[in-house]
Amino acid sequence: MRACGYHVFKLTTAHRGGAAQGINVGMIRSMRNVFLRAPVVALCLVGCSSSSQTRRPTEVSSGGPPARMTAAPVAPAVLTRLREIAATGRLEGMERPNFSNYCKQVQAVYEASNYAPLWLNGGLPTAQASGAIKTVEASVQKGLNPADYDAARWNERVNALKGSADAKRAAEFDAALTVAVMRYISDLHIGRVNPKHFKFGIDVQSKKYDLPHFVLQQVVRAGDVQVALNSVEPPYDGYRRTEAALQRYLQLEAKGDGPKVPDVTKSVGVGDAYAGVGPLVARLRFLGDMPAGEDVHAYDNSVADGVKHFQERHGLSTDGKLGASTVKALNVPMEDRTRQLANAMERWRWLPPEFPEPPVVVNIPEFRLRAFEAREKVALAMNVVVGKAAPTQTPVFTDSIEFIVFRPYWNVPPGILRRSVIPGIEKSSGYIESQRFEVTDSSGRPIAASGDVAAGLRSGKYSIRQKPGPKNALGLIKFMFPNAHSVYLHSTPSTELFSRSRRDFSSGCIRVEKPAELAVFLLRDQPDRGQQWTVEKAQAAMDSGKDNQQVNLKTPIPVLLLYETAVTEQDGTVHFFDDIYGHDRKLNAVLAKGAPYP
Repeated sequence: MRACGYHVFKLTTAHRGGAAQGINVGMIRSMRNVFLRAPVVALCLVGCSSSSQTRRPTEVSSGGPPARMTAAPVAPAVLTRLREIAATGRLEGMERPNFSNYCKQVQAVYEASNYAPLWLNGGLPTAQASGAIKTVEASVQKGLNPADYDAARWNERVNALKGSADAKRAAEFDAALTVAVMRYISDLHIGRVNPKHFKFGIDVQSKKYDLPHFVLQQVVRAGDVQVALNSVEPPYDGYRRTEAALQRYLQLEAKGDGPKVPDVTKSVGVGDAYAGVGPLVARLRFLGDMPAGEDVHAYDNSVADGVKHFQERHGLSTDGKLGASTVKALNVPMEDRTRQLANAMERWRWLPPEFPEPPVVVNIPEFRLRAFEAREKVALAMNVVVGKAAPTQTPVFTDSIEFIVFRPYWNVPPGILRRSVIPGIEKSSGYIESQRFEVTDSSGRPIAASGDVAAGLRSGKYSIRQKPGPKNALGLIKFMFPNAHSVYLHSTPSTELFSRSRRDFSSGCIRVEKPAELAVFLLRDQPDRGQQWTVEKAQAAMDSGKDNQQVNLKTPIPVLLLYETAVTEQDGTVHFFDDIYGHDRKLNAVLAKGAPYP
């Protein structure tokens, strides 16, 4: 049983750069007072755009007040240049000169310091500046783009400060590092791109915080800047495993991809002749799917076992045969794999700030559902069928399962009504009866199917639903989290689909492989007439219970429909999956443009 380790506890909250309505004169004065005093107080986070929510992150120990507090006064030209930079939201000489989405935060942080530099002491970088530079220079290890933080330019900038009294250069160094650190904090905590940009139903607005306050209290005065910056990361085991996997794959990428595995015209199995055995074995060993050993010159059982291991990690049919799809996956460049892992880390950073209960998680491209209990333990896992890659994709969003319906009716949604049902009715007079449909009026009451039913359905005068039973399209149970997409979890009479390696066959809803087990998991804390729910009891309610029987959950359970094409198991094994909906491709296109991101 695989476990991608979605954490089920609270997240520290944060917010990317943008409008800072919560930063006012009183707040700036307060920050100035804090900046000019040595003691560190716990940071109370508030929204940069809204002060409706406050949270406290882990407090970072202070290294004491910056040494510049006791240094000579700063040259007026430095103050003037810092004020100019902060006001314009742009700094030429940076890799990403436009920081307009952080303009208010940069103004606020320098207003709090009376426009004195944050990172310089006597014209040279402070220890905190050196720590910040070292951290952003290693940002690729976090799945981020070092160019967003000027990683390649800091060494030259630091050297240029030595022996120089150039006020403009000092001010621009300080401002550039402030912008880089603000970008890094925000990107590391909630990701670079707002998921709303992709029309994903994942809210990051509740994770807003007062970025200037954080920089002043937790970073420029930190004893260990790297610890302070790392504290903003999602505290999930799955996130940390993905980060560790990224380190390994960056090392593989640095070694180069090596020779490609030769294409095949037909599947190759044990005993078959294959001239590409050498490159195949080298690739399998390079990726860790086959142990090192003596040279292998034939497609034997050891090679087949390595191919099976690789296939299992990549969502392919695990038959041990080398077919076209396996060769294609073997030849994916390491750069693409590291990008998948970086994208997975980006999406980890989008997750809700907290879960009131351990969630049920569906990873769409993996075709897999996991139900969690406390302490990140996977209580239940199963295969699922998701929406077709086109045109009925399963949406990405978060919600809460509120009730279960045993032996449900299937209320045919408008899209399927137009595409399938109405043409079926027009083609055959017996279509409604053969599909166990019944026509209902505007109040939901069944009516006799007479006259021009198709016209009534088109106009909205009538609706149509399928009666409960084993042939119902929803199967015998559905798990409801009412949402604008009309998507939910349900069983299915087409159980043969669960054995396929690629399982995008539905019209958007998610079909679950073990519906009775999922019902028992969700109802585990609410007995029925004094009796605990068991798989047998749930199955009986599905097979022969009351039609359309609704059972409300006493405690709604969070449900996450996510999209991760790279998943790292608890033992460190990395799985990669096809980008079936093109969401990776779209994310890569946005990230390739560089900051500022949407």
